[in-house]
Amino acid sequence: MNNSALDELRFSADYARSRQSRFVGFLRRLLSARMAAPSLVIVVIVVLAAIFAPWISPHDPLAQDPFHGLANPTWNHLLGTDQLGRDSLSRLIYGSRVALAVGFGAVAFGVVIGMPIGVVSGYLRGVVDDVLMRLMDAIVAFPGLVLALALVSVRGASLGNVIFAIGVGNIPYIARITRSEALAIRGRDYVLAAEATGATSWRIMFSHVMPNTLAPVIVQSTLGMAYAVLASAGLSFLGVGVPQPTPSWGSDLQFAFGFMSIQPLVAIVPGVAIFALVLAFNILGDAFRDVLDPRLRGSI
Repeated sequence: MNNSALDELRFSADYARSRQSRFVGFLRRLLSARMAAPSLVIVVIVVLAAIFAPWISPHDPLAQDPFHGLANPTWNHLLGTDQLGRDSLSRLIYGSRVALAVGFGAVAFGVVIGMPIGVVSGYLRGVVDDVLMRLMDAIVAFPGLVLALALVSVRGASLGNVIFAIGVGNIPYIARITRSEALAIRGRDYVLAAEATGATSWRIMFSHVMPNTLAPVIVQSTLGMAYAVLASAGLSFLGVGVPQPTPSWGSDLQFAFGFMSIQPLVAIVPGVAIFALVLAFNILGDAFRDVLDPRLRGSI
């Protein structure tokens, strides 16, 4: 093996170690943020529950046993049963799938549509900027839950329509954050150098500007997941979210509302799950902001 090949191997190994070291350092700073570690544990538990639901769920979440409705916790039903005799723990585990699907799906939809809008608006400015930002202002003018409620009511209640409805509400926030970053980045040296070499505007926007707007988008996306989980539960509670009998924390909370005085646990179980996951995403969003913003790293 010649010297050039050895140098290339050494460079590849050093680069891999450097990337691994940066990731470990990032993870260490993230976990050192206040309450970030327990929040990450909650999110990981919910993700694992969603992935392995068929194997860890003690019962079929759709199986009904009317003779044992609103039962207290037993060894057979660790969290009791709902009004139809369905196992509350099994519905809690399977409900995590809907919560995460809406959370990740709605945020991904907002990022895929919002980031290009923000980059194009911030880099081109002028008339394009005015038109795109006024369109975003028009969407923001509607309260997020009201907009989602209207879209789901028109398109019909389904998981896909819930993701779409909540994702539309995420677009303006991602677009605005990306635009503000693009405005600052468009004057950087590497962008000016790309312009000087004759690169097209589209190449500059999507090869040089967009990748450097990711940090604030990650923060907003984490916070957006919390909003998506809460909005999904709100839509299901209002009866226009994921339809029954699909396990969903919001719909389970809605059906339990009339039985709280008889068996409070049927409302406490999905309510605590929604509260814990939303709080965990919010805390992780703050932790990502502290880690990714150089001005705040010294305060961690």
